[in-house]
This record gives sequence, structure tokens and C-alpha cells, in this order.
Amino acid sequence: MLSKALGETASTLSGQKNPLREVLQECRKALWLTGILTLVIEVLSISPILYMMNMFDRVMASRSGVTLVSLTVLILGLYVFWAALEWMRTRLMVRISMRVDWDLAAATFDAAFRRYAGRKKVDVHQVLGDLLQVRQFLTGQSILALMSAPFAVMFVIIGGLFHIYLAIFIFVSSAALLVVSHMTQRVTTPLLRTANDAKAESNRIAAQSLQHAESALALGMHIHMRNRWYQRHQGYLGMQAHASEAAGLMGGASGFLQKAFPSLQMALGVFLAIDGLITGGMVMAATFLMSKAVAPIKKLISSWGDITTTRQSFERLEKLLLEDTEHQDRMSLPAPLGRLLVEHVVALPGGAKKPVLDGINFSMLPGEVTAIVGPSAAGKSSLVRLLVGVWTPASGSVRLDGVNISDWIRDDLGAQIGYVPQDIAFFEGSVSENIARLGQVNAEKVVMAAKLAGMHDSILAFPKGYETLLGEDGHPITGGQRQRLAIARALYGTPKYIVMDEPNAALDDASERQLMVLIRALKNNGSTVIFTTHRPNLISAADNLLVLANGKQVAYGPVAAMLGKAAPALTVVA
Repeated sequence: MLSKALGETASTLSGQKNPLREVLQECRKALWLTGILTLVIEVLSISPILYMMNMFDRVMASRSGVTLVSLTVLILGLYVFWAALEWMRTRLMVRISMRVDWDLAAATFDAAFRRYAGRKKVDVHQVLGDLLQVRQFLTGQSILALMSAPFAVMFVIIGGLFHIYLAIFIFVSSAALLVVSHMTQRVTTPLLRTANDAKAESNRIAAQSLQHAESALALGMHIHMRNRWYQRHQGYLGMQAHASEAAGLMGGASGFLQKAFPSLQMALGVFLAIDGLITGGMVMAATFLMSKAVAPIKKLISSWGDITTTRQSFERLEKLLLEDTEHQDRMSLPAPLGRLLVEHVVALPGGAKKPVLDGINFSMLPGEVTAIVGPSAAGKSSLVRLLVGVWTPASGSVRLDGVNISDWIRDDLGAQIGYVPQDIAFFEGSVSENIARLGQVNAEKVVMAAKLAGMHDSILAFPKGYETLLGEDGHPITGGQRQRLAIARALYGTPKYIVMDEPNAALDDASERQLMVLIRALKNNGSTVIFTTHRPNLISAADNLLVLANGKQVAYGPVAAMLGKAAPALTVVA
């Protein structure tokens, strides 16, 4: 029932896991119980109407105090029971919403994280907001209106017990409001969807701009960045205004009907009472029946924006989690030994029309070192992302120990390999926590990694040593220190497969010599090491040389044989 309320989305592949719907399916007993409680509550909501009718038709006519007291005690008991059921329903719905969040929050974060790392457009704030929207919807008034709406027919039947004309009138009134509600949905949903998408894009651009705030402010770019964001923001405001105006027009029509129908119903009831077809108490009761029948529809109309937003959030979450199901239920594999095979790899990042890499083929055995060289925009960093599994090849394969690197469980693989990106960033936390990759800190492994990277003495000179805080508001460090810390992080746990993108870009001559010694030590330890570089000195530590140009593999082989082909790329920057 809840799944239908949230809206059916596009059909999915047969047999494909759907985490969002699976969670709702696991909650089906609780959802059915919520529906039963709603039914009982709706039945109990008739009791005040019957109480009032009996007050007018029996108590006042008979002037019986005993009947008055008896009916009042009875209705108070029903009110206590009613309040208890509403309390139970609220607690049940809160637990359902918490179950959805508990089961999906981590999976949603992981799916958004992987999608963003794969250079696919995603607003992480919106994704997490979508999960919050669905959870809040499960405890709000909108879902209660959806659950109560089917029981409006019960009030039509009760009206028919008074007089068939009252039943017809209540039915027609409810149907008219439903039609208006449906028209409101048809008109506003596309507009709201477009407006919400524009809002998400506007927020994404704002967040992206803040990531580069320091450079933008120094270069006087913040005004231009602000203008780019503001154009999208204005577009969002315009779309939202169109949606609000359309909703206001339809809301005016429904508002007229909501005001007119009670008065018309009262006129019909009085007309029937004049002819002696119903009693005066029935006239009053019919008025309240009318209000009860249309109340859920009124709530639907007033909360339609929330329902539409939740449906869109549900669809986005479902699509995101469905795309990420390939990362689930994979078998754990032993730590890689470093045997690498790259075959016919083509890389086509999200949004790109032309491959950035095409036809890359090479292989490595444990204990081998390969240097990747080439001019700027040759595709070196793109290849590095493929080699560590951040990107997935458009075709071809990258196999580590015979297993496609995208088939490894990401957390297992990440803990077993070393990676130094070209754009180095550290997270909020201490030096030791960053070297330990924000996991459980093993002091011995942290110190060993720092010493291998030639960073131990520098860390001890920090204000609090290994406990010195890094991150956005942490201790400032130089470019060379940043690079050596990134190398230490990559070496934590002595992995057998290490990939480094320009690891000597910010190093001085002494630090570069230390890095060469480190690479030879890793080779002797049986580690497979791959690095990119523009500087010729580091190449002497490699066994093989992979030369790239314009996304193509120019040559691959022993360093001595490849130096002639690699010379142009090295001398340009050297």
C-alpha cells in the first residue's frame, strides 16, 4: 500500500535487487497493521456524530438524565480508546520510518559516494535529503490523508442510512474534490519536478564553487561564479513561481467547492427535514458526515506538494540504489598479490563524448615497477583512476590477480592497495588518523609508513606530533609535506599494489631521492608499483615504461628501450 502511495516508478530488470522496495516489503506487516489501526480509528470517528445525533433526537426529546450520563460516559471511554490507537499508530509509523533510514542510510551514502567518484552528476546533499524526505513523509500528515481517503466511502454508506439523497450528495461532493485534486496533480507535478531539479542543480553549483573558494577569491573569480550560480537560481525561482501560480489557480477552485458543499449539504438536509424524511439530529449528523468524507481529500489537496516531492525523492533514491546494486553481495577475496593485466581498455568518463583513453594494453607481475609518462592531457591520471577502480572502463578490463578490479568489494580492495592521487586532500582528524585512512589506528603501522615516506621527523616537529589535526581548519603543511603524507597513507599496511599519480611533483631533490630508494625497497618487497611522472630522474627506479599520447598507448617495454620514445614528454616539463 505504501509503495503504491509513494508512486510506481519505471519497471526494473527482472531479478535485480531493489533495496528501497525490499525494505518496504520487510515492513509490510507493520504497514498492514497501520492500515488496520487507521480503519478502526476512522470507524471510531463516527462516534461523536452518533453522540450528537442521539443528544438531539433522544436525550432532549425524553429529557432523561440517565441516558445523558450513560451516553457521555460511553463516548468518553471511546475517546480514550481512540487516543490510545492514534498513539500506537504514531509510534508504529515512527518505527517504520526509522527502519527505512537505518537500512538505507549507509547504502544511500555509499551509492552517492561511488557515483560522485565515478564522475557522474550527483548532488549528495539532495540524495541524503531525499532519504530524509521519505522518512519524514512516513510520520507526517500526508500519508495519513492517503491512508484515510479510501474510508470516505464508509461515510457515504452511513449517509445513505439516513436518506439516499444525502449519500448521493456526499458521494458527488467527494468525487468533485477528487477530480480537482487529480487536476492539481496533473498540472503541478511536472512543474514541481522541473523546479526541484533546477534547485538541485543550483545547489550543486553553489557547493562546487565553495570547494574552490580560496582560488576564486584570490583570482577575483567569485563574482563570475556567483553569477553562474545566480542564473540557475533565478531559473529555479521562475519555475517554482509557475508551479505555485498553477497550484494557486487550482486551489482557488477547490477552495470554492470546500466552502460551498457544506452549505449546500445543510440546505439539502433541512429540505428533507421539512418534508419529515429525516430528523433534526440527522441534519446535524449529515453535516458532520459530509465534513468527515471530504476531510481526507482536503488534506490531500493541501499536502499535494509534499506528496509530489516525496514521490520524486522515492524515484531518485530507487534509481540510485538500483544502479548501485552491482556493488552488493560480492564475495570477499584474499589480499591481492599485485599481478596486473590491462586489456583493450577504453575510458569514457560521465558526460564525455570522446574516449580519454583508447586501446591500453600491458601487464605486470608482482615486484615489477612501471612508470607512466606522456605530455599533458595524454590520459595518465585517467589511467591511474582505472587502475585503482575509481573509474570503470567503457570497454576492456583491468584485472588484479585475475579478477576484474570493479568486481572486488570496494572496502576490501581499498584497504589492501596504496594510492597517491594528484590532487591530495586530508580529512578532519589527526595525522595518525589520516595515515591510518580514518580507520582503527595501529601506531606501529602508522610510524612505519611515515618513516618509509621520510615524514617521521617532520611529523614529530608538528605542534602535537602525530596527534596534530589536519583538514580544512587544521595545521597548515607545505606542498612537499602534503605529498609525503599522502605517500605514507598509501603505504599504511604495506600493500602489495601501489599506484601513485605524480608522487614527486612537489618534492625537492633530496625527497625525490628518498622516493627512489622507497620504490626500490617496495620492489624488493614484492610490491607492484605504478607511478606517473614528468621528471626523468624517477624513471631510473622503474623496470618498464608506458608511454601515452592523446589517450593512446605509444609504447610499453623496458625503460632502456623506451627512453627514446619517452624523451619528448620528459624534456617538455623537465
